[in-house]
Amino acid sequence: MAPLMESYIIYKKASGRWSDSYEQNLHLFDRHCSRQYPKAKVLTQEMVDGWCAQRATEKNNSCIARINVVSGFVHYLLSRGKTVVAGPVFPRREQQTYIPHAFCASELDNFFKACDSLPSTPRVPVVFLRRITVPVFFRLLYSSGIRTNEARMLHVGDVDLDHGILNIRHSKGPSQHYVALHVTMLNLLKRYNAAIQVLYPEREYFFPAYNGSYHTRAWIQCNFRELWGVYNSSYATAYDLRHHYATENINQWVGEGFEFDSKLLYLSKSMGHSTQESTRYYYSLVPAMADILEKLSGRGFDDIVPEVDDEEGQ
Repeated sequence: MAPLMESYIIYKKASGRWSDSYEQNLHLFDRHCSRQYPKAKVLTQEMVDGWCAQRATEKNNSCIARINVVSGFVHYLLSRGKTVVAGPVFPRREQQTYIPHAFCASELDNFFKACDSLPSTPRVPVVFLRRITVPVFFRLLYSSGIRTNEARMLHVGDVDLDHGILNIRHSKGPSQHYVALHVTMLNLLKRYNAAIQVLYPEREYFFPAYNGSYHTRAWIQCNFRELWGVYNSSYATAYDLRHHYATENINQWVGEGFEFDSKLLYLSKSMGHSTQESTRYYYSLVPAMADILEKLSGRGFDDIVPEVDDEEGQ
């Protein structure tokens, strides 16, 4: 099935809906088929069901994340008349229970101090690349609220350094959107661009990895975990910077007699939510926001922003 899988990957990448986890899980599914069914010449229902069955050690959401790419592959083949196999049955999605870390000013100061103190030795390109990339990359997450995958997969052409606009094409799903940068972040990106241009004059990605591709999720996780732990003892993740961006914006609305609809729209569009209601999740993280909304509008919180499934994810 290698040619079909390769065609599927090209199709997904062309539509801007591909990720590292997809590639890994599709590879594991391919290995499962070759080992368990070495003589098979076509995709069978038994192959799909055997791989996609929920494992005893697997939670519902983990299972969904693992088999999602196989489901997409099967539907890709079905729509082109390449198979008669049915897609897998997904388990019920579980409600997320993770509470994002609430950063305090000292923790953020500590973290960025660690980012700015990366060693400059040994004097080799990979060390220099990390030293100039890490402080800028994490400040971009902090100041713009974009998703971690959106930042690491930015192309050079996606960053307008003349007008300070990010064109987010590799988002969660096909929701392309634009983000306006604060002038301080724009100036920092200009300085970074001048420095990285020396190492990678023909680079494709704005934040290139050492091999010229984009950074992996593991690169973000490892760097954040290491630098966060230099001065801080609490638990946090890089994705929490996105939550912090949202709640900090919402906090600024308190006591201003804000226009709820317009500000909700601005925040929703900037963060790349498919609907305004998806931004509801962040209001639950802001103390007393429900009471403030009811006081200003005379209506209950759930009447204004109805309950929806959380679309956030790392």
